[in-house]
Amino acid sequence: MSEPLASMRGITKRFGGVTALSGVDLDAYAGEVLAIVGDNGAGKSTLIKVLTGVYQPTEGDIYLAGEKIEFASHADAAEQGIDAVYQTLALADHLDPAANMFLGNELTKKVLGITVLDNKRMRSETERVLMERLGVKLKSLDAPTESLSGGQRQAVAIARAVYHEGLRVLVMDEPTAALGPQETARTLKLIMNLKAQGLAVILISHSLDDVFEVSDRIHVQRRGQCAGVVKTAESTTQEVLGLIVGAEEAA
Repeated sequence: MSEPLASMRGITKRFGGVTALSGVDLDAYAGEVLAIVGDNGAGKSTLIKVLTGVYQPTEGDIYLAGEKIEFASHADAAEQGIDAVYQTLALADHLDPAANMFLGNELTKKVLGITVLDNKRMRSETERVLMERLGVKLKSLDAPTESLSGGQRQAVAIARAVYHEGLRVLVMDEPTAALGPQETARTLKLIMNLKAQGLAVILISHSLDDVFEVSDRIHVQRRGQCAGVVKTAESTTQEVLGLIVGAEEAA
């Protein structure tokens, strides 16, 4: 493998007297899907929130393309090429897909010297990004987002993240949660499309079936530490479950 695109070294995060992460290392490579698994409370969410600038580490360093970086906020991380699509998706259900895609970053134009929303361009850009980056075509861009299926809503949230050309690392937090089998299959296909475009995709999931279908490597968190990292093709569900529950330690 080449050098990792994103690296975390010795990441420790404390909240008062509680240590959520302790000395965690992580590497994510361009053009790969890295899955992060572990039980509730293992530190998965805290780890990705440190990577995406939501939290600042108590100790440890983050590197992007070999350069040490620090994020003051999630917006700061996104500006430098690391973004996330969380399980909640953060979509405004009453707005159409284009309005959601550009929410807070609306495109504008001048009409008779007055600045107005460029709705036509936002619609065309939404349609283009959905098709070119994700291979998704919505039947209508006029309907409110709440009328879309779970997989289509997921696509809109992903499109919003990948619209920024500087995006290099995308974290996806439980993207198939509450989706049916067909929608899950479509979402996993979206993940593979992003991988093929050279992004480093970090997938947090409780579904080992999904993890083994799309990931290249699996990073296992347990009790705030990294319990191990395995290559998916060389591992088994039983081995990963053993790492999650600490089978060797128990033995």
